[in-house]
Amino acid sequence: MNRAEWRAGASLAGVYGLRMLGLFFILPIFAVHAATIEGGADLMLVGLALGAYGLSQGILQIPFGMASDRWGRKPVLYAGLLVFAAGSFLGVAADDIWTAIAARTLQGAGAINSVAMALAADLTREQHRTKVMAMIGASIGLMFALSLVGAPLLYRSIGMGGVFALTGLLSLSAMGVVKYLVPDSPRGLHEEPPPEPGLGRLLDADLLRLNAGIFVLHVVLYAMFVVVPPLIVNAGLELTLHWKLYLPVVLASFVLMVPAILYADRRGRPKPVLLGAVALLLAVEATLAATDAGVAALAALMLGFFVAFNVLEAMLPALVSRMAPARGRGVAIGVYNTTQTLGVFFGGLLGGWVAMHHGASGVFLGCTALAALWLGIAAGMRPVPRAVNGLSSKAL
Repeated sequence: MNRAEWRAGASLAGVYGLRMLGLFFILPIFAVHAATIEGGADLMLVGLALGAYGLSQGILQIPFGMASDRWGRKPVLYAGLLVFAAGSFLGVAADDIWTAIAARTLQGAGAINSVAMALAADLTREQHRTKVMAMIGASIGLMFALSLVGAPLLYRSIGMGGVFALTGLLSLSAMGVVKYLVPDSPRGLHEEPPPEPGLGRLLDADLLRLNAGIFVLHVVLYAMFVVVPPLIVNAGLELTLHWKLYLPVVLASFVLMVPAILYADRRGRPKPVLLGAVALLLAVEATLAATDAGVAALAALMLGFFVAFNVLEAMLPALVSRMAPARGRGVAIGVYNTTQTLGVFFGGLLGGWVAMHHGASGVFLGCTALAALWLGIAAGMRPVPRAVNGLSSKAL
């Protein structure tokens, strides 16, 4: 990659990462914190609060993408980050479960994911787009890791209101990154109304497989975190000490994901890596469903989960971006991000409902079934052809 592509990838990964850090901060602590606020004893409402931002974001991803195709990426990024910050500051006053749900819904209304990914694609050559998308995907994994380690410590020192306030400040900081560090889109790209990408393009079988995959991945993620933090507490590790489990696990997961990503990119063989990561996810969920794990066993299983999650989070957007039409990229990537964020919503909602009626083992059994379904769907994906400089421009 040239210097401009490195700058585009690093700066957009920073924007994406700052925003996702704010979203992820609540994940490892809210299920335990909710018991201290009005209405927080209802696990279904707790799951709804965790996943509520996914519903509003899912509804607005495509409109935000269309707006960025027409009026440019940066103005839409600013608007989305402001809305997200407003939701975060509302969360400061969330002393009951319904205010928390409203705050998370408003956070999600700042639906910039598709816009940031479309801008990254605008600023990079096709043969290097996989690397840039992987940088953005890796930033999500990194922010997830930081939230797991830092959120319990922040909760102990500044409380949930302070965590929400910090989230809002991070979003405002991301606006500065967009202004001063992210390059502008190439001139002329948005001077005329963009053509529609075509329904047939959006219904390509392999693109639908990838969209289904990101949906399942986030259903599993958010359903798990309705029950995992309380399980760790019950295993003997109090909430403010959860970083002792997460820190070594997430650091090791980043080391272990690198060979898989490099193999997929340099050898042009993402399909076996994708299938291997989904199979690992399936094995972790099945083991969690079948065992009553202590702290050490939970740490080992979470290591497997994070390796699979990080690999998939980096690979899926890179593959999808290659199928997006250049002038309609905001819309096409918006469809992908819509399925992702709807996975967040349904993961939190269904995870809370299943936990309330069937306990943690029921949640893990449901996640096992979803991972098995994904593995079957992904197995039918056509191999990605080799190319001189990365994945073939035909994408799948």
